[in-house]
Amino acid sequence: MSEKSIAIVGATGAVGAEFLKVLEDRNFPVKEIRLLASARSVGKKLRFRGKEIAVEELTKDSFRGIDIALFSAGAGRSLEFAPAAVAAGAIVVDNSSAFRMHDEVPLIVPEVNPEQIRKHQGIIANPNCSTIQMVMAVHPIHKEANVERISVATYQATSGAGAAAMQELIDSTKQALAGEKITPKQFVHPIAFNLIPHIDVFQPNGYTKEEMKMVFETRKILGAPEMKITATCVRIPTLRAHSEAINLRTTRKISVERVRELYAKAPGVRLVDDPAHNLYPMPIDATGQYDTLVGRIREDVSQENGLDIFCVADQLLKGAALNAVQIAELL
Repeated sequence: MSEKSIAIVGATGAVGAEFLKVLEDRNFPVKEIRLLASARSVGKKLRFRGKEIAVEELTKDSFRGIDIALFSAGAGRSLEFAPAAVAAGAIVVDNSSAFRMHDEVPLIVPEVNPEQIRKHQGIIANPNCSTIQMVMAVHPIHKEANVERISVATYQATSGAGAAAMQELIDSTKQALAGEKITPKQFVHPIAFNLIPHIDVFQPNGYTKEEMKMVFETRKILGAPEMKITATCVRIPTLRAHSEAINLRTTRKISVERVRELYAKAPGVRLVDDPAHNLYPMPIDATGQYDTLVGRIREDVSQENGLDIFCVADQLLKGAALNAVQIAELL
C-alpha cells in the first residue's frame, strides 16, 4: 500500500483513541496524520508512533491534502463536515449513523461484503457496532444455508455510549458500594449493578433506534431485504465488549458440526465453544481483541432449522475503529 495522509475526526473520543492504536498496530502506511476535534480540545497532544501530535480544530478547511478521513464524532458532525472532506478530495469512512442507509453509500464489513466498497462516491459507512458483530456471526451460516429469520438480544457495554459513559460506570459503582446516592448523567437510570433495556431513542413502533439499526443495516449488508429480524438491545454494567444472544432460522438444514467448521475458517471469527470445559465467549476475553468470539452453538429445540449462538466482540475495535481501519486498508 502507498502511504496515505489520514485525518481523524473526533480524535479525543474513545473511538478516536482506538483509531490511533489500530493504525499503529496494523502498521498502516501513514504519511501524515491530522487529529481533529472541537475547539475545546485544541492543543491537546496525543501519541502516535512515538511522537506527540497536537489536536487541531475541526473546520471545513481541515481536509486539504487528506486521502482518507476517519470520522467518529457523531452524526451531526458527519453531516456537517463529511461533504467538505469529500470536496477536498478525501474519502470519508464514517462511524456514525448519518449515511448508513443512504442508497449511494456502501455499508461495509470487510469480511462480509468487501465488493460493495467499489460503489462509494466519497463516503463509506461503518455499521453500528452491534450490527457488525452480528453479521460476522451470521454471514458464514447465511452463505451456506440462507438465514431467513433472526431474533437477537444484545448485552451492550458502556463503551457504546462513549468515554464519559464508561467513566460513569466506574464512578457509580464506587458510589453504590459506598452506599451513596447515584445521579445518572450519561444514562436515564443508574448503570451500576443494573441493566437498562433502552439504547437510543424509542420509535413509534415500540423498538428503539438501536434495535431498528440492527434490522435495517443487517439487511443492507447481507443483501437480504426480506430477511425477518427482531432485536432487543440492553445496556449492561461492563466497560468494553458487547455480547449477543442470536437465535436464527435457516431455509436449509445445517448441523452444529458444520457451523463449527464454517466458523473455524471464517476470517475475523474465533470459535470459543467447549462447554465441557466452561469455554464460551465472554466480554472479559474479547476486550482488546480483534476477533469476534462465537460459541454456545446449539440446535434450537423449539423450531425446525433453528440455531442458537452467543457472540462477543470489542465494541471499540471490531465494532468501530478496527472495522473502519480495515475499510481504509481495502481502499
